[in-house]
Amino acid sequence: MCMCARVFQMFASVYLMFLFMFGVMGAFGAEEEAALCWMLGSPEFPLLSKEGDIIIGGAFSIHTQIAKPLLSFTDPPKRLICSRFNFREFRFVQTMIFAIEQINNSTSLLPNVPIGYKIFDSCSSTVSATRAVMALMNGQERTLGKNCSSKSSVHAIIGTSDSSSTIAMLQTSGIFQIPVISHFATCACLSNRREYSSFFRTIPSDYHQSRALAKLVKHFGWTWVGTVRSDSDYGNNGMATFIKAAGQEGVCIEYSEAISRTYPQSQAARVVRVIRNGSARVLVAFLAQRDMDMLLEEAMKQNLTGVQWVGSESWITAGHLATKRHLGILIGSLGFTIRKSKIPGLRDSLLREFWETTFGCSFQSSLDGQSQGRQCSGSERLDDIDNTFTDVSELRISNNVYKAVYAVAHAMHNMLKCRHHGEKLNQSCIWRDKFEPVQVLKNLQRVNFTLHSGERVYFDDYGDPAAMYDLMNWQRSPTGETVFVTVGSYDALLPNGKQFTMNGINITWAAESLKRPQSVCSESCVPGFRQAVIKGKPVCCFSCIACAAGEISNTSDSAECSRCSLEYWSNEDRSLCVPKVVEFLSFEETMGTLLTALSLFGASLTLVVSVVFFQFRDTPLIKASNSELSFLLLFSLTLCFLCSLTFIGRPSDWSCMLRHTAFGITFVLCISCVLGKTIVVLMAFRATLPGSNVMKWFGPAQQRLSVLAFTLIQVVICILWLTVNPPFPFKNMEHHKEKIILECALGSPIWFWAVLGYIGLLAMLCFILAFLARKLPDNFNEAKFITFSMLIFCAVWITFIPAYVSSPGKFTVAVEIFAILASSYGLLFCIFVPKCFIIVLKPELNTKKHLMGKTHSKSP
Repeated sequence: MCMCARVFQMFASVYLMFLFMFGVMGAFGAEEEAALCWMLGSPEFPLLSKEGDIIIGGAFSIHTQIAKPLLSFTDPPKRLICSRFNFREFRFVQTMIFAIEQINNSTSLLPNVPIGYKIFDSCSSTVSATRAVMALMNGQERTLGKNCSSKSSVHAIIGTSDSSSTIAMLQTSGIFQIPVISHFATCACLSNRREYSSFFRTIPSDYHQSRALAKLVKHFGWTWVGTVRSDSDYGNNGMATFIKAAGQEGVCIEYSEAISRTYPQSQAARVVRVIRNGSARVLVAFLAQRDMDMLLEEAMKQNLTGVQWVGSESWITAGHLATKRHLGILIGSLGFTIRKSKIPGLRDSLLREFWETTFGCSFQSSLDGQSQGRQCSGSERLDDIDNTFTDVSELRISNNVYKAVYAVAHAMHNMLKCRHHGEKLNQSCIWRDKFEPVQVLKNLQRVNFTLHSGERVYFDDYGDPAAMYDLMNWQRSPTGETVFVTVGSYDALLPNGKQFTMNGINITWAAESLKRPQSVCSESCVPGFRQAVIKGKPVCCFSCIACAAGEISNTSDSAECSRCSLEYWSNEDRSLCVPKVVEFLSFEETMGTLLTALSLFGASLTLVVSVVFFQFRDTPLIKASNSELSFLLLFSLTLCFLCSLTFIGRPSDWSCMLRHTAFGITFVLCISCVLGKTIVVLMAFRATLPGSNVMKWFGPAQQRLSVLAFTLIQVVICILWLTVNPPFPFKNMEHHKEKIILECALGSPIWFWAVLGYIGLLAMLCFILAFLARKLPDNFNEAKFITFSMLIFCAVWITFIPAYVSSPGKFTVAVEIFAILASSYGLLFCIFVPKCFIIVLKPELNTKKHLMGKTHSKSP
């Protein structure tokens, strides 16, 4: 070991011994003060210092309590005295010194340029931090009862461990553009480059940690949480970011309390009561270590258990909290911390210092061979020693100090233009006596190097490092001790959906529960329901309302129900969209079967009548009723009965065109035949009058031509309809929301009503002529039956119009079929049944003599 290293170790050993003897004391006598002032925690002079070409300043909270003297207007103010030694912070100091010595011994980084240091105690106070930075900049030192002043400006400052003290330092050093690199100040406010242009840090900003905590509580389904924070820049800014991020994740805050170690104990008691009385079972604690100590002590007094703690990086890996005493409260705690690393060689250096200081002995002799006090035997026992000084298994913040020192060294290396000479890598640096602070800042902004551990170090535009965290879980080891287990990670550089990951390791939850705690304001809404916000309460407090018909929610806790697409409808549970019921008049259903049977029965009955008429075609009754038109009428009636079948079944392109055109043409053919028979009756009556020869103008040929002409007009109308805008199948989704009605759209309603209007016109003409002929002699009484049939026909189709318009769905088609069948049956029964009755049951009346006799008896 080199001589300077040995001297340094001896100095550090002696310092630690004195520090343990006097550092925790609150006051000293006047005669002792001058001799021991350099060892006591005070921001007015350096605790440790070393000369060098490059000076790195340091400000650490070696002590955590400060005694503020009373101020007087008559006496000069007394210096501040700090107490309560902090082993963790002292390890940071040793890490800084270790890194500087490592660089000084390096042949590749700043060769032949010694680095010195001046380390001050900030005493966890903004006032002390301000005094420390003033001393670092001005070079004031207090030595053995007198003050002296010399210029000893530092090139960079490392510190402090809290955001408020760092801000206080920056408000002074920032004016002179002296770079400050913090290892533990995480407030997102420090990323403001306009206000803190000379600030860098090797720990990620709380902006990322707060967002990571929000994703953490959301991941576990904790939508109703309580929060407690340090009433400082660290806690207030970090919690503000968390609350904003939690709101974006759908997490609500039941209460948000603030605490500070400077508050009276009654405030901590009140905060714990709020936590106990709250309904949230998850507590997000964004607290500095000292504030966490205060809250934890009060939580133990009030026996606060059954709460899932979610912590910030400040305390989540604090070894002094991981004791059996606190295990009942903090077991299962979760929180993010920066990733740990190893610093080779640091453990041996710290262990020697710790051993010599703790047991008041020495492993080495003085330079003149004389022993420095009692020699250490190595058999000293550590059973009663409990501190974190030598715990280097969790080097997280210490590694940040290590990186900060190396960042300054690399910046200065680049600025001093250190170069290689020759193949043997002999190096030299071009030294310049004067450095502008802005040059140091620019070079710090550009540093980008890799440590021996493989970790890459650089700063972004805001002076921040890459934000990467480990998710820690407090678990109980087989021996009953508390261990920190890494159960997940967060990497802000990854895309949003991949930043937070779990590694599959089992997680320990709060002590009172063996499973993941539930922390919600309202129970989850099952699929089929949506959340409805309760007026006056946070959005996480809601009632569950069933989705309306036609809407679904297929996930739990849906904020809104989504409407099904047009061809789908919600199921009974309102959790799934299913195809709508397709409705049309089918042959399989009861109504379709009944109408089909009536249609076939009517057609069959018409055929029977046709057979009867054919069998008795030579009888007087058949001849007198114009057998040719009668057979044509029976044929058209058969078509009318059968055309109703085209209205039953699933609509298609051909069936939609066929049903309306077949109906229009067959009914016109039918009415034309009836009209022809009516005209024949009238003509036959006039032919019996003396001197009348009217029958020659309306003989069989004219009758056939009239029927053909009337029918061709309807055929032309139907052809034009099919050409211009034909009927087509249509899915009606408006009339019934929950079903699809398959129907035939008319295409052009004008042509549809033209077809019906033409049929109605012929029917009315036929009815009028038949009405005029109703009182002719009995042998021509067929006009009476035609009158009745036309009366039924017109009544059916007049009532059909409003029924057709108002009937829903498949009943529209049923109404149309019913009108066709009713009018067809009316014509069949009124015109042909009386004749069939005479032909079959009263054959004695089916004689020419009987028909003539009736005529003669009634002749004038």
